[in-house]
Amino acid sequence: MIGIVIIVTLCIVAAFAPTLALHPFAEQDLMRSLERPLTPGHPLGTDVFGRDIYSRIVWGARVSLQVGLMVTSVSMAIGILIGCISGFYGGRVDLVLSNLINLVWGFPLILVALLFVTVIGPGLTGAMIATGLVIWSGFARIVRGEVLALRSREFVVAAQALGRGNLWIIFRHILPNIIGPVLVIASFTMAVAVIIETSLSFLGLGAQPPTPSWGSMLNEGRAVLYRAWWLATFPGIAIALLVLGFNLLGDGLRDVLDPRMRD
Repeated sequence: MIGIVIIVTLCIVAAFAPTLALHPFAEQDLMRSLERPLTPGHPLGTDVFGRDIYSRIVWGARVSLQVGLMVTSVSMAIGILIGCISGFYGGRVDLVLSNLINLVWGFPLILVALLFVTVIGPGLTGAMIATGLVIWSGFARIVRGEVLALRSREFVVAAQALGRGNLWIIFRHILPNIIGPVLVIASFTMAVAVIIETSLSFLGLGAQPPTPSWGSMLNEGRAVLYRAWWLATFPGIAIALLVLGFNLLGDGLRDVLDPRMRD
């Protein structure tokens, strides 16, 4: 429930960012540079360009959630497709696809994302594509294992005996029975996607200025950390809350959807 509260709250903040923000996220006022928190009109202070930190964090929530949702959706689609094909058909198909899954899974996610974003080019779109291309293997591993366990069950064998096609069996019998583990891994993937996006933005390869990203805000605050601690502190708290919310949600879904975890 704590995870749900955090996620719902941040989703509301992202959805109503134009209303909740006190200033346009790119509005500069050099006369008010590095004002401290609780300054009138700037509750969380300002950055080196006089931009309102609170407003940029509010708009940054939209960027992080957009990246997390898009990346998770694409990764889920790719992972479910490859995992179902690998687990259901077996044989050489499973050998080739499982080796591909293990190959992608074995590489450090950040390094592979850096490689892809370097080829694609910096920017929010490039960050989403690069992130999606490296984390689909988590879905594929889970789905493959579940399908391998389900394909020999009685209801699948009965459907095959009745002459049902493979696609019909996969969509009618296999997918409904793996939706629980997929939802659990999706919540954790959202957290991973947010971390990768903020990491790329921290390195200057994600969202480009003036688009507000919590990762780029961390990087901007790093240079003046000792005399303007609020520049990095508040975006860091926002990142930690969002990742914590998705992790708590994933733990809760696992407890609810897996009967073995209820004792």
